[in-house]
Amino acid sequence: MLSFQPVIIGGDLGAYAIAREFNDAYGVKPIMVTAYNPNAIRDSAILTRRYCANASDEQALVDDLLDLGAQLRRQNPHMPVVLMANTDWRIRVMAKHREQLEAYYQLPIPPLEVIEQVMDKQGFERLATAQGMPVPRSFYEDFSQADDSNWTPQPVPDDLPFPVVAKPADSSQYENLLFEGRKKVYRIDSREELDVLWHTLADAGFRGTFVAQELVRGDDTGMYSVTAYVDSHGKVTMRCSAHVLLEEHHPATLGNPCAMITEPIPQILDHAQRFLESMPYHGFANFDVKRDSVSGKFYFLEINPRIGRNNFYVKAAGINPMEIMIRDIIGGENLPEQTADKEVLYSIIPDRLLRRYIVNPQLMVQVRRLQRAGRVNPQRNPKDASLKRRLYVLESELNEYRKFNRYYPKPTSTGF
Repeated sequence: MLSFQPVIIGGDLGAYAIAREFNDAYGVKPIMVTAYNPNAIRDSAILTRRYCANASDEQALVDDLLDLGAQLRRQNPHMPVVLMANTDWRIRVMAKHREQLEAYYQLPIPPLEVIEQVMDKQGFERLATAQGMPVPRSFYEDFSQADDSNWTPQPVPDDLPFPVVAKPADSSQYENLLFEGRKKVYRIDSREELDVLWHTLADAGFRGTFVAQELVRGDDTGMYSVTAYVDSHGKVTMRCSAHVLLEEHHPATLGNPCAMITEPIPQILDHAQRFLESMPYHGFANFDVKRDSVSGKFYFLEINPRIGRNNFYVKAAGINPMEIMIRDIIGGENLPEQTADKEVLYSIIPDRLLRRYIVNPQLMVQVRRLQRAGRVNPQRNPKDASLKRRLYVLESELNEYRKFNRYYPKPTSTGF
């Protein structure tokens, strides 16, 4: 069996899922570098937590990772160490400091210039259009000059109909910005409402770019997810897609899927593969896609240059993504392309709560059938099932009732 040590920056649900995938495949205990000790990793038997007081500060995080790398090198000079992260800001930090970090770690991520291209939604739109990938109409507002007293927002083009979805063009520039009323994604119903948002962002100190994007028709069940891995030779060797059933609606996590059904959808998998293989890409990628409820057309909304928060749906569908990656970067194997094709229900919320939001009768039949077969939640881990862990998972799932009752008490036709 291959021998290596994973180090994962962060401790949320997505980070725990990565840790579990490593542990399931190789029995290894990843080291989690975090400032906090959230329920997702607290008292876990499958990982080791390393406290980093200033994990949200770029230089402090890098310094701590270098200290850890040197420590691991002293303990075992020949043990490969793999560094992982699962937020846009952390991926960018890794890429910016690649030369320093590669003294101790293997970094299975794209080059910085590729990350900056695809992470920026305007750059992604240009690249996607060149590859024939359908994208919604969008307008970009630049806040770089917002410190100027004469700065005013640009007028929205007449051909962009309201309502629109507003979100940062590069989420890494927005990730650590705090202000009252902050949301991950905004639904905007009028030009006046958009103008208020622009001035709120400017006053809060945002100096990046925000996008106002055409709202593709349909509710949460129109959303789809694609996750892929590009090996060291630039070839996509792992593909998986899933049909989203419900997204989170808390302002801080709005748009994150919390329930989905895995199924291979060649139309969007093929688009994603062509896109990734058209550039010098390496590592994981996660695409957000939405299918228009009237036309049936798929639109690619964005790409994350990482595996994504809900990455465990890939393992549930039949392929352990960490095994694919390790066999590439540690084992040096030239693997054939694999598409996950197992149909499962991935869900981090209670079954009863999910059924509240399924309004399509045919979809409800499928959901009930898969619920009877047993839903998959990465935290429901038989190797990590102490009483404390079981209570944390129960608390997390029951808390979903409170969040949905407050922020999305009943389903709507748009998901907002």
